[in-house]
Amino acid sequence: MPGSRTGRPPVQRAARGPVVPGPPRENPVRTLVTRARRAWDRPLTAYYLILGGSLLITVLGLVMVYSASQITALQMSLPGSYFFRKQLLAAVIGAVLLLVASRMPVKLHRALAYPILAGAVFLMALVQVPGIGVSVNGNQNWIALGSSFQLQPSEFGKLALVLWGADLLARKQDKRLLTQWKHMLVPLVPAAFMLLGLIMLGGDMGTAIILTAVLFGLLWLAGAPTRLFVGVLSVAALLGAILIRTSPNRMARLACLGATEPQSGPVDCWQAVHGIYALASGGIFGSGLGASVEKWGQLPEAHTDFIFAVTGEELGLAGTLSVLALFAALGYAGIRVAGRTEDPFVRYAAGGVTTWIMAQAVINIGAVLGLLPIAGVPLPLFSYGGSALLPTMFAIGLLIAFAREDPAARMALAMRQPRFGKKRIGGSQRPRRWNTMRRRAPRVRSSGER
Repeated sequence: MPGSRTGRPPVQRAARGPVVPGPPRENPVRTLVTRARRAWDRPLTAYYLILGGSLLITVLGLVMVYSASQITALQMSLPGSYFFRKQLLAAVIGAVLLLVASRMPVKLHRALAYPILAGAVFLMALVQVPGIGVSVNGNQNWIALGSSFQLQPSEFGKLALVLWGADLLARKQDKRLLTQWKHMLVPLVPAAFMLLGLIMLGGDMGTAIILTAVLFGLLWLAGAPTRLFVGVLSVAALLGAILIRTSPNRMARLACLGATEPQSGPVDCWQAVHGIYALASGGIFGSGLGASVEKWGQLPEAHTDFIFAVTGEELGLAGTLSVLALFAALGYAGIRVAGRTEDPFVRYAAGGVTTWIMAQAVINIGAVLGLLPIAGVPLPLFSYGGSALLPTMFAIGLLIAFAREDPAARMALAMRQPRFGKKRIGGSQRPRRWNTMRRRAPRVRSSGER
């Protein structure tokens, strides 16, 4: 064997074999989407979305109420934090109601349906009694409670219709009566029209529209035929057109759609136009918390109906999109709770609450954006107003209770690691993973009747 230049024998090298290709590299975007979808489909997703979303909306609402109401309070010779303190008190009471509602069994929710309906009807009728009812901004829908507190019973009428309507439809479904149109409409539609009549006696068409949306949501969930659904919708649209046509104030609000000048001919569109001005001046990230210009007397009802406009001016597009995202998450969670349950009462009640909150949010934000007429309804959980906040937080507690009653969520809650060092029963057994939100238990115990 010939040697190398250094005199050393050459090194024998092993022949290279075929190159084995390694595993394909995963797409990071696809991996992230897969993980997000897996986390989204966990059984406790709806529970955390409802709890976290409602909490964030309420806290951000308190901040914006404090910012938007200071000038109004000072103009009324009141302390700058006057409206904030009242809203904070209502939020604390509402948090107690939310906690109580979230811990109550479904049977007790059904048992409360008739007392809440009777109380709401009594208070709404009491509003029309001279000397008891109070008129605010042309609508007599308030009851004075002392010198600084007022109650709006029509806000509790929404909760009453949801609970009573859900209990009524669930009972009829258990008896297989919803296949007949008369059982689907009676007494649900007459009772809803009674509530609408009491509300319209005070002139509050905004609340009447939301109550109508709740009624249609319940009928849709009950599987109303298309002809029946269209018939009821046509009657409601005809009545609404007559009420708008016969009221100069409502016709003026309708004429302000798309207005760009505060004085659009003979119609005064000051509030609608200055709401657009506030949103336009906010930019991407806003002028800063507390730095709104429109709240200095230019924008009426800056801390109530038009608080979303002040949010856009101070927090910009980023702040308004965050609020919209929170409401979208809350709406998705409510639909998910209604779609996964086997209990008819839970399905109707969860769908009714979701319809109520989403319809009211759309009407309020649409009015601020100039896409809908100004209806005078607050943004749920966000605007100033204790009468609107209390029943809404109780309704959120209903959704939380229904989310906890889901079989998969109940199992996930039961198998979580206990706190304070306690060991889980069964050793180190890992909790069962649920890979789809559409999993249903083969048999779920009904909530029963009262």
